[in-house]
Amino acid sequence: MPSNMTKEFKDFISRSNVIDLAVGIVIGAAFTVVIQSFVNDILNAFIGAVVGKPNFDDLTLSIGDGVIRYGSFLTAVISFLIVGLALFLVVKAINGMRKQEEAEPGLSEKDVLVEIRDLLAGRGGQPPS
Repeated sequence: MPSNMTKEFKDFISRSNVIDLAVGIVIGAAFTVVIQSFVNDILNAFIGAVVGKPNFDDLTLSIGDGVIRYGSFLTAVISFLIVGLALFLVVKAINGMRKQEEAEPGLSEKDVLVEIRDLLAGRGGQPPS
């Protein structure tokens, strides 16, 4: 029984979708570091130059003995929006490069249809038999 379970586990681990998932997680983690660096080191620095500070963490509201740190919340929301925008721009650029690679030079769909029409017209409109 353990030998059968070992074989099943080996088959499970060696499936391409499990390996693809593992690779995707590792690449995603590395990509996260790049995006966070872009946001923290570039975009937040730009925001700091324009607004005067890169975050709003020091904004608070005191009510009695309690302190509401709404500045931290604002910083988190703004960081989320910036990360989303940065990710959108990166994915859009990558997709644009993919479309350029996928586009093969040659006849367009319209050109192919015109050629087919002309070929059929040359045979008296009869499809080949």
